[in-house]
Amino acid sequence: MFGTPKRGVGAYATVGLETGVAAASPQKLVVMLYDGVIVALLSAINHIKASNVAAKGASISKAITIIDNGLRASLDKKAGGEVAQNLDALYDYMSRRLLQANIKNDIAIIEEIHGLMSNLREAWVEIGARSDSAEQAVPAIQRAPTLMSA
Repeated sequence: MFGTPKRGVGAYATVGLETGVAAASPQKLVVMLYDGVIVALLSAINHIKASNVAAKGASISKAITIIDNGLRASLDKKAGGEVAQNLDALYDYMSRRLLQANIKNDIAIIEEIHGLMSNLREAWVEIGARSDSAEQAVPAIQRAPTLMSA
């Protein structure tokens, strides 16, 4: 009558994810995309170790989809200049390498891309932290003239 607990938990998780995405800053959204790729890569490694070819292929496909349709598609190559061009080339490289990993069941390639993704994620977390610090400083600066004139 009420469905299974697993179904309810899944619905709750979906709502939580949607709420998190709607409230996230651009930097946080990029970090969430990196997290999605990293989880998919770790899953692919586990599936290779378990000889689960279909699930491995699905995990690698998910990682490639996030890279191509999330990370690459969100690049603004005009505004981002050389950095955006370099990221585009790196994302292209990662997608091609993951295709090779899928064909060869090569954990080393997946680990290579995992390392690159982890480094990029750390950089974006730092960008977000600096951005948050700057935003918190603005209200204090805006209040300063009021305090000084009192």
